[in-house]
Amino acid sequence: MADHTPDAPAPAPAAPGRHPVYVIGGGPGGLAAAYALRARGVRAVVLERSDRVGASWRRHYDRLHLHTTRRLSGLPGLPMPRRFGRWVCRDDVVRYLEKYAEHHRLDVVTGVEVTRVDRSPDGTGWLLHATGGRELTGAAVVVATGYNHTPRVPDWPGLADWNGDFRHSRDYRNAAPYAGRDVLVVGVGNTGAEIAVDLVEGGAARVRLAVRTVPHIVRRSRAGWAAQYSGVLARRLPVRLVDALARPLARISVPDLSSHGLPRPGTGLYSRQREGAVPVQDVGLIDAVRRGEVEIVAAVDSFEGGKVVLADGDRIAPDAVIAATGYVRALEGLVGHLGVLDAHGRPVAHGPRTPRQAPGLYFTGYTNPISGMLRELARDAEKIARAVARGAGDRVSRLPG
Repeated sequence: MADHTPDAPAPAPAAPGRHPVYVIGGGPGGLAAAYALRARGVRAVVLERSDRVGASWRRHYDRLHLHTTRRLSGLPGLPMPRRFGRWVCRDDVVRYLEKYAEHHRLDVVTGVEVTRVDRSPDGTGWLLHATGGRELTGAAVVVATGYNHTPRVPDWPGLADWNGDFRHSRDYRNAAPYAGRDVLVVGVGNTGAEIAVDLVEGGAARVRLAVRTVPHIVRRSRAGWAAQYSGVLARRLPVRLVDALARPLARISVPDLSSHGLPRPGTGLYSRQREGAVPVQDVGLIDAVRRGEVEIVAAVDSFEGGKVVLADGDRIAPDAVIAATGYVRALEGLVGHLGVLDAHGRPVAHGPRTPRQAPGLYFTGYTNPISGMLRELARDAEKIARAVARGAGDRVSRLPG
């Protein structure tokens, strides 16, 4: 891997009239795209704002394991090692990303943050504005800054004046600081559900989980069949059919938790997923809720007088609050002026498709598909590389040989 610090010599310039493809972000999506481009003879340079690849994975909580299988989570050109097991842990994902960049000799420049992307003056490529006053011209750009980019914390009234221990789930590592304490986890996505279980197992005195919208809960694996396999099949079927099939399967595999505050959702599993609500894969939540170790409470409404006010009017006084309230993509400053984002700040096109008004500008990793994000990142990388090789033509810098 060619790993450059901000003070290191710049890579050799491209031939006159030709420019590399710049990949913004050194996570799995960016690395996969860089390899796929390199495999087609296209010079790709990864620009990573941190000092190492896989920065967001390094920040995840300690007990995190992939909810997708090892065999369906590898990136192009390098399978994940069998010794990682079926459900790969966080540290092994990081090791894999480091090895991936090294194995494929990817050109990764660390410590460089791209702050804005504009059309190049001649209109044939892209001009990247980066830290240190850099201006880099690319024949094409792949934006891969990540799905979990900037923590989102709702604008709860009174939060600024609350003196309790409050943090976003991005800053949660393990349960040790919460042993013997009363903790409220806000948000019942996969992160919130897993942190709640981690707190129980780590000795928290009381764990409550605030739920606004009841989630679909699925078993991560049943009789050897991973939920991801069903997700892969579902992508080929109509949404209504998947919703219809999912209902009886849920009744068979997941117990009714209505008496514990988690009734079965009234909306379809795949319909909800298409709207951005990914099913919660059970890694202990069901049993913890049934045993009363995780108490389900209403959504948080506000903070007042040292207490947390819930949507049903209850007031509770936890020692700590962990907000598992998700992330925003934070692409507005980078590309928002180009008209390539929708009303929710998400790219209007992804994978090999580019926005109509921005040919040569690609996005990867901004959806959360039911079939598994790493699998789809790998597939998108190959498609993006084909599209770049086909569309950029003589403007792309080629690798020797």
